[in-house]
Amino acid sequence: MTDQTAPDGRAHAARRRSIGAATQLGTEVSINLGSALAGLVIPIVGAFVVVAARQLVMAAVLLPFYRPTRSGLTWRRLWPALMLGVTLAVMNVTFYQSVHLLGLGIAATIEFLGPLSLALATSRRLLDVICALAAGVGVVLLTGFDGTINTWGVVLALTAAAAWAAYIVLTRRVATRLPGLEGLTVAGIVSLAILLPLAILTLDASAIDWNVVALLVGVGILSSALPYSLDTFILRRITPRLYAIITAFGPVVAALFGWLILSERFTALEVVAIAIVCAAAGTAIATQRDRPTPASDLERVAEITP
Repeated sequence: MTDQTAPDGRAHAARRRSIGAATQLGTEVSINLGSALAGLVIPIVGAFVVVAARQLVMAAVLLPFYRPTRSGLTWRRLWPALMLGVTLAVMNVTFYQSVHLLGLGIAATIEFLGPLSLALATSRRLLDVICALAAGVGVVLLTGFDGTINTWGVVLALTAAAAWAAYIVLTRRVATRLPGLEGLTVAGIVSLAILLPLAILTLDASAIDWNVVALLVGVGILSSALPYSLDTFILRRITPRLYAIITAFGPVVAALFGWLILSERFTALEVVAIAIVCAAAGTAIATQRDRPTPASDLERVAEITP
C-alpha cells in the first residue's frame, strides 16, 4: 500500500507543478497582452490615463478584501506601503511611456534588467557575473549603434527597471509589516491618488469612446486584476525559482505581442539581443540552489509581479 501511495503522491505533485507552471505562463501572456493593448491606447489618451485606469481596476479588485481603518492609518505603520505606491506609479508610467517610444519588445527587455540586477546583486558566483555581463551586452545590442533608437525611451525604460527593483524590495518589506493585502491595497490607492490628477489634466475627453473604454478596462484586467488573482494559486504549486525562470522569458512574450498587435518589426540583431538577455536571466536563475520556502515567503513573492 505504501509503495503505491508514494508514486501517486509524486504524480500528484508533478500535476500540481505542471498546472502551476502553465498558469504562470498564462499570467505572462496576460500581462504582456495587457501591455500591448496599452500600446494601442497610449497614443490616444496618454500614459497617465492608461496607468490611472489600470490602478482603478486594481483598486476595485482589492478594496472588497481590505478597507483601511482610521486607527491603522499612521505614518510609522504605513510608510513602506506609501513609498510602494509612489514606486508603483513611477514604474508603470515610465514603462508605458517607454513602450510608446521604443515598442513593447525592446521596452520590456530593458525593464527586465531591474529584477535581474536585484537577483544578482548579492551573488558572488562567477557564472552570475558572466550572466550579468551577457545581459548587459544584450541590452547594448538592443539599443543599437546607428543612433536610431529613441534615447528618451531608453532612459524611461531604465527608470522603469530601477523602479521595478525598488518595487520588489518595498513589497517584501510591506509583506513583513502589514497583513494580507493591506499593504498592496494602500499602495494602489496612493498610486491612484498620484496619477488621477495628472490623468485628468492630460485627458482629451473628445478622444474617449466605448472602444477606448474597453481597451482601458482590458489593460486593467489583463495587467493587474488577473495576474494578482492568480499569483497566490501559482506559488502554492511551483517553487519561487521556477516562477522566476518563467518570468525571465517575459521579454520574448512581450516581443511576440508587440509583433502581433502593435505591428512591431525586429531586426535580426534585436532578436538576438532579446534572446541573449532572456538566456542570461534564465541561466542565472535556473542554476541557483533551491531553499525551503515557507508559505509566508510564497505569499510575499506572489506580490512581486508588477
